[in-house]
Amino acid sequence: MKLLTQAQCTQLLDNGRRQAAVKGTPAELDFWPVVKLFNPSGAATWLLTELEPEEPSVAWALCDLGMGCPEFGTVSLDELAGFRGRFGLGIERDLHFSARGPISAYIEAANREGRIVEDIST
Repeated sequence: MKLLTQAQCTQLLDNGRRQAAVKGTPAELDFWPVVKLFNPSGAATWLLTELEPEEPSVAWALCDLGMGCPEFGTVSLDELAGFRGRFGLGIERDLHFSARGPISAYIEAANREGRIVEDIST
């Protein structure tokens, strides 16, 4: 399975370009996650919001490696695509994921719970 569909890639790149235009200003954007990736044989999860326009193999995401300390930062899509876990399983895209709010709400909920959660209400 490809990590991203063409539509998701287009949206993530558009978000990256929009964020680059306002980076470092009070107007930084709070995107809704576009795609959720996960390790089917482990506890890792990533919620991607944007791709770096100059380096589209780098995504901004809320990253949860299953160690109780999720963080927002960059992740290499090349590394994720090349990863093989138990039973040779690779990282997969959650086909049923639909964001329920901006990434800031997911970050707040993840910090509160120690992991990425679907229920982002307080």
